[in-house]
Amino acid sequence: MNVIDGTDLTTSHDDDFDVVVVGSGPAGAAAARTLARSGARVAVVEEGPWVEPGDFPADGFSAMSKLYRDMGASVMMGRPPMPVLQGRVVGGTSVVNGAISWRLPKDVYDEWVRADPALDDALGWHRIEEALDEVESDLSIGPTDPTISGANNALLAKGADALQLAHRPIRRNVARCRGLGRCLQGCPQGRKMSMDQSYLPEACDQGAVIFSSTRVEQVEVRSQRATGVVAHAAGGGRVRLGAHTAVVMAASAIQTPALLIRSGINHGPVGDHLQCHPGVSVAGRFGEPVRIWCGATQGHEVIGLRSEGLKFEALGYDLPIAAMRLKSIGERFRDELSTLDRWCQWGAALRAEGAGRVRPAGTRTRVRFALTDGDMVKLRRAVQVLGEMLLAAGAEVVTPGVFGWHERVRDADTMASFGKGGPLDPRAYTLAATHLFGTCRMGSDPRRSVVGPDFGHHRIRGLYVADSSVFPSNIGVNPQSSIIAFARLCGERVLAAS
Repeated sequence: MNVIDGTDLTTSHDDDFDVVVVGSGPAGAAAARTLARSGARVAVVEEGPWVEPGDFPADGFSAMSKLYRDMGASVMMGRPPMPVLQGRVVGGTSVVNGAISWRLPKDVYDEWVRADPALDDALGWHRIEEALDEVESDLSIGPTDPTISGANNALLAKGADALQLAHRPIRRNVARCRGLGRCLQGCPQGRKMSMDQSYLPEACDQGAVIFSSTRVEQVEVRSQRATGVVAHAAGGGRVRLGAHTAVVMAASAIQTPALLIRSGINHGPVGDHLQCHPGVSVAGRFGEPVRIWCGATQGHEVIGLRSEGLKFEALGYDLPIAAMRLKSIGERFRDELSTLDRWCQWGAALRAEGAGRVRPAGTRTRVRFALTDGDMVKLRRAVQVLGEMLLAAGAEVVTPGVFGWHERVRDADTMASFGKGGPLDPRAYTLAATHLFGTCRMGSDPRRSVVGPDFGHHRIRGLYVADSSVFPSNIGVNPQSSIIAFARLCGERVLAAS
C-alpha cells in the first residue's frame, strides 16, 4: 500500500490532493475507495500507525497499548463514567472490533424520515439498501460458520432457546475465519475484512496515499471553503495537505466534532446530541470447559428484545482480560482462576435515550453522557435477562457484577427478581460505551444540524462529514455496515458536486 509513515516525517511536508480524508476507519476507508476509484487524487490521514497482521499482539493489554486510543481507557464522564473503546490504527476500529455486521434497520430510518422528510428525498431507502448490498458483497459478510463458533456462542443459543427469545449466528465481515478468538486484538492472519485488508488496499491501488501516525490538528478554511488540513507527524514534522475539491471528515463521532471546533468551525449543534450504545456484561461459570478465548470472538446474538432497545451478544476475550472480568479478589480470585476455562461472558447493548456532548480540552477531548431513568430500567432488564439465559444454559453460578446486589446467583427465581428489585442507581453498574452517533448530525435545518442531507457542511463549502456523527440518532444495532454504506454515499455526493 501507499503508506507514508509519520514517524519518518521529521521535517515539514507539503502536498496537494483533490480530496483529503481525515480518518481511516470504516467511514474514511469507504469514502476514500469511492473517490479514488473515480480518478480523484486522495490522501487519507490517520493518527494511528500502520500495523501488519503478523505484528498484532496476542494479548489484550498489549493490543490496547498498540492499537487502541488511550490504551482503551478513554472515558466518557457521567453517572457512571464509561470507557470508550476506539481503534487508533490504520483501519480504525474495524481492526479491533468483533466484525459484527448489521444492516440499518428500516424502523430506525423511518424514525429519521418522520422527523425530517428531506432525508428520504436526498438519501432514499432504496439507495441505502443498494449500498448495503454492495458492502455485504465486498466484505464477504455472512453468518458465523458453526464449525468455528465455539462453546461460548453455542451456550448463548441454548440459553435463548430456553427463554424462547429469537437468536441467530452473527453476520460477520470475515473471509475463511479460523475461529482464533483474536478479533479484539486484530486478526493475525488477516482473515477479518477490516479496512486495512479490504477498502484501503483497493483505494491505494487506485492511487490513494495514506499518511499514518499523523494527527490532523486543523481544517484550513479560506473564504468559507475548506482548502486542506494541517497535521503533526509522529516524527515531529509539520504536514500540510491541500484539498482542491473537498475535505472529508471521518474521524469518529468524538474526534470529528472536536477537530471542527478546534478549527473554529462551530456552526450549529456541533459536538452536541452525542448518543451511544452503553454495554453491560454478566459472567457465569459452567461445569464443563467453555474457553471463551477460542472460537469466533462474537459469533451469536439474541435479537428477540430489540423492540425494547436491547441486543445480546456472546463476548470472547483473551486470558488476562477474561480473568480481570471475574470481579473478585484475594482467595476467591485465586480459586476462580483455576476454573477460568469454565466461565462465560455475555453482554447486552442498549439503545439508550440519553445524550451527551463532545468538546475539545486542550489537545484532548472532553466527553459527557447521561443515562435517562428509562435507560436505567432498560439496563436492569438487560442484566436480568443475561443472568436468566446463563442459568437456563446450565451455569452453576452467575456473577451479575452489580454493586449492592447479590454477588453470586445460583437460581432462576433470584435472578428474575432483579428485574424489579435491582438498583436503578447508575453507579451500581460497570458499563462501557460503544457505537457513537449524532455529534455532527445530518438534517435539512441548519439551526438543528451540522451537515445537510448531502453530507456537506451547512456553512463551509467543500467540507463533508462521512462518519456516524451524521446519524440523527443511535440505531440500536452494530453500525459498521451502515457507516460504510453512508460513507460511500458521501463519496458519491462529493464527486457529484466537484
